[in-house]
Amino acid sequence: MESATRRERLRAQTREEAKAAALRQIAAAGPQSLSLNAIGKELGMSGPALYRYFSGRDELLTELISDGYHDLADAIEAAAASAAGAPPTDRIRVLGRAYRDWALAQPHRYLLLFGTPVPGYVAPEHTRDAAIRTMSVLLEPIAALAPVSRYPELDAQVAGPVRRLGIVCWTRMHGVVSLEVEGHFTLMGFDPALLFEAEVEELIRLATPD
Repeated sequence: MESATRRERLRAQTREEAKAAALRQIAAAGPQSLSLNAIGKELGMSGPALYRYFSGRDELLTELISDGYHDLADAIEAAAASAAGAPPTDRIRVLGRAYRDWALAQPHRYLLLFGTPVPGYVAPEHTRDAAIRTMSVLLEPIAALAPVSRYPELDAQVAGPVRRLGIVCWTRMHGVVSLEVEGHFTLMGFDPALLFEAEVEELIRLATPD
């Protein structure tokens, strides 16, 4: 009789294989294409058999989203560690590049996190908690610049100028990277990397006290 430990190992392996197959589906046709039946077929089992490993499509999506947020946070934290001791402005530049590099290396995962929502799916709270890891790393060098409050009403709502600038950094970097990942710059005749670098410099200027 199979030991519980062996069964747990096989279950964990099957779940990881199913998630890898799901990411291949998403890379090929977007998250709306996700099909447990197709995943089961690729793994040599029936779609219904996958319900022994995931309660349904939504649980599988949740796992993929949570994994994506944590993988992005790992990349950002590694970048922060590589720049430890550098001036805050240089650390912001390093973190910005790491964010863009992660998105360009696996655009299907980036769009799963930040692209068009999957119809009928609402991510549970713990996936948003995972996203906080990345923001927390970004806030550290911004705080080191000691930004002043320029918008008192907004700063009060978002818990201060540091967090406001963190949100501004994320939204503006996200905007440029999303347009690049989705191919909107392809025919415009400029290097998206230079646009991104310029945007990061603008963000640093905003964060630096006069």
